[in-house]
Amino acid sequence: DYTSVKKGETLGDTIRTVSGYCSVIVMRHPVEGSSRYASEVATVPVINAGDGANQHPTQTFLDLFTMSEYFSDFKNLRVGFLGDLKFGRTVHSLAYALSLFGSTIWLISPEILRMQEFLVDELRINGSSVREIDNLELVDEPLDVLYVTRIQKERFGDFQEYKRVAGSYRITRDVVESLGKDIKIMHPLPRVDEIDPEVDEMENAIYFHQAHNGIPVRQAILGMVLGVIP
Repeated sequence: DYTSVKKGETLGDTIRTVSGYCSVIVMRHPVEGSSRYASEVATVPVINAGDGANQHPTQTFLDLFTMSEYFSDFKNLRVGFLGDLKFGRTVHSLAYALSLFGSTIWLISPEILRMQEFLVDELRINGSSVREIDNLELVDEPLDVLYVTRIQKERFGDFQEYKRVAGSYRITRDVVESLGKDIKIMHPLPRVDEIDPEVDEMENAIYFHQAHNGIPVRQAILGMVLGVIP
């Protein structure tokens, strides 16, 4: 409540001011495109730590690193994205990155939370096979990874609309076992109730390991941006 932003300072002025206080700006902002704008006015590097419902590139770096610990070939990787694909910025960034490798992508969500058409088009243009469905049971090939996201209550202006889709999917031990013994379950966290806690102890569940990778991966990003790591 005591920041200059609360007093009416523009984003541009904030970034110009903060640029003089640091060597790099790590920025999370509720408005889509804010990080790109900040990078245009800043005099130091800007790292996008999430801009609204748009992108979350640093999460994608740690997600790709985590996947690389289990899979050596992203081109033949089959990944299912489950949940809020409209507002889920982690999904947008990771799906785009995987499409650059030509991974097979399944988009599984309620109709009102489908990924925007222009994003899906980009995935296909980049060379990925993309399937859009509303039920996990419709996946007709073994998945290597199921990337689960929560339904984001804060993105809904209408609470009744949120209630209609909340709890659309729940990953239980039985669901994981039905997907095959080798599938890896990922989640950017936090979760609500989309993954049953009983899944946590399964070898398939790697979301806490995924989260722990965030520290070394983001340290590496900072090191590269600052020139400490060649």
